[in-house]
Amino acid sequence: MKKAILALLLASAAWLGTCQSQAELRSWRCLLAAGEDADFLAEIGCQNDFLVLASVPLDASIPGAQSVKTIIDRADGQRLYFQNSQRYSIHWDFARAHLSGEGKPMVPDLGQFNLSEYYSPSRRFMLGALTYYQGRGAWVYEIAPYDTAAADMIAEGYNAVAAAGYFGAELYFHPTSETVAKESAHLGGAIKTITTDELFEGVNYQPLNLATSLGRLRFFKAEQLGEEYLDFRDIVVLDRVPNDISVVMGIITATFQTPLSHINVLSQNRGTPNMALRGAEENEQLRALAGKWVRFSVGAFDYSIEELSQAEADAWWQENKPDAVQVPQLDLSQTALADMEHLLAPGLELEAALDQAIPAYGGKASHYAATTQIGDAVPMPRAFGIPVYYYWQFMEQNGFLTRVAEMMADPAFGNDPALRQQRLQSLRTDMESAPVDADFAARLEAKLAQDFGAIRMRFRSSTNAEDLDGFTGAGLYISWTGVLGDEDRSILAAVRKVWASVWFFRAFEERSYRSIDHQRVGMAILVHRSFSDEEANGVALTANPYDTSGLEPGFYINVQRGEASVVKPQSGVSTDQFIYHFEFPGQPIVFIAHSNLIPSGCTVLNSRQVYDLGLALQAIAQHFRGIYGRDSSLWYAMDVEFKFEGMPGESPRLWIKQARPHSGWGE
Repeated sequence: MKKAILALLLASAAWLGTCQSQAELRSWRCLLAAGEDADFLAEIGCQNDFLVLASVPLDASIPGAQSVKTIIDRADGQRLYFQNSQRYSIHWDFARAHLSGEGKPMVPDLGQFNLSEYYSPSRRFMLGALTYYQGRGAWVYEIAPYDTAAADMIAEGYNAVAAAGYFGAELYFHPTSETVAKESAHLGGAIKTITTDELFEGVNYQPLNLATSLGRLRFFKAEQLGEEYLDFRDIVVLDRVPNDISVVMGIITATFQTPLSHINVLSQNRGTPNMALRGAEENEQLRALAGKWVRFSVGAFDYSIEELSQAEADAWWQENKPDAVQVPQLDLSQTALADMEHLLAPGLELEAALDQAIPAYGGKASHYAATTQIGDAVPMPRAFGIPVYYYWQFMEQNGFLTRVAEMMADPAFGNDPALRQQRLQSLRTDMESAPVDADFAARLEAKLAQDFGAIRMRFRSSTNAEDLDGFTGAGLYISWTGVLGDEDRSILAAVRKVWASVWFFRAFEERSYRSIDHQRVGMAILVHRSFSDEEANGVALTANPYDTSGLEPGFYINVQRGEASVVKPQSGVSTDQFIYHFEFPGQPIVFIAHSNLIPSGCTVLNSRQVYDLGLALQAIAQHFRGIYGRDSSLWYAMDVEFKFEGMPGESPRLWIKQARPHSGWGE
């Protein structure tokens, strides 16, 4: 690991130029000879000293950073240590090894160490980090986002680090959270500060899903994707982030993405590389490879792309085709329009209950029912499920099952994507106007009239081939709105729209990529009231996707004002994105981006709303951990959809709309 990092950074050594103004005051020299190693240094005299000690930051939310942890022992004359941060990944490791016993005070266990050294005014150690952000070309001193150090203690750490390195005159202080930023306002003008937004200005590369694939490199405008038929072995360069994309071997966008954008969730689900690169459309290296077969890798700090032969690409594909996803066998025995409290079988463990329910009511409705069991911390709208039985009945009564079988048997349909798109569109059009069984229609209308009345209802896709562990199916199907008795927004039209979305081109291609048998897929529907007075909507992960070590737990939250989409934003629209360290004292928030739909300096959610959301996310993570988080060595997070709604004059209330297992961040 160390050799790889050194090779990467030494290859671009110009980024660590010597600080001339500091050199005028002191002649700095390397403390370590070439190839020499150390557990720690008291000073950083040159580029090599830094590189030997540097590691990937625990928080990798700003790409292109290298960091050396610092410790000031206030019980030993303010002695400063730059610790080898590859060998000692956390401050406690180093303190326990070098600063405990043998005449020094004993360092306690990790839990007590964290409580005292991050939160106590009388702490023994001042813990920080010296970080170099390559994109901005900035040296910064940082403390943990949850550290409660007062301004004078921050200044103590900053001044000590600045005086002990050749970068000193160029050193900034970077507030890593809103809490730290408030305290740093008391530092005064002698200490330069730099914000997260300013650091991001210099970042050109954003890794989203770390992976390697082989494919043919092609360039497109995002608006072309509805007209061009991509091959699943293409690697595409796009001018901006598209709302959806069919299966491809890799994605490069010229604009930055959010971790929970549809195309990134799809990339994670597929295990294919995904990254953003400013100026990708004009990048000379990429343009020189247009139309050629390439090997493409996305890493945490850099990407690589190189030409190879089609024969090499073909051989790689045969060896690396994704494993087939085995979807649950459809259960056509269930006919009840089941309320959520009755959808899961009583007396079964949660995993067994979900396994039994998904074949009849699909992944979304079944997980919704499981989430309603959590309690008051997770408020959810009243809902019911329409089982897959009625979709199958509709397909059979109108001859669509036979039509699908004939399509699948036609070689031209399988070999020509343009023909495939045309025939799938024709099928959907016919499904949206076909008759629905009269008895089912009467039962559905009676259910809605009795339980909800003539209000806007949301009909949401819930197949047996989505929201599965290892295959989310995110963005493949649709939801639709209907109102009882409203001819313009007919409930049966909404039902047919959702049923027909099984045969979207993008859904068909995604299932084909994962070798899913299309004729075993059925559509159930989750039904609940629509949200008419949204103050905010968003998506969240019950884990920190930027935490590469597992030592900086938090919730990732992406939220927007009103109804504006967070997963399919309009071009040029940004959202509030932040990490909420819910389990840390003070619950600090680290903002990654801010919404441009609200006044500068404001946030979409207030502190009470963020706390309520945190309570819900914590409860959801705990509830499903026994199923999806049993292996502690693997990524575990639930992907949660939420809204805040309130009538004029009311305090907007949190509602949870969905919780499903998340695919992860790549290997």
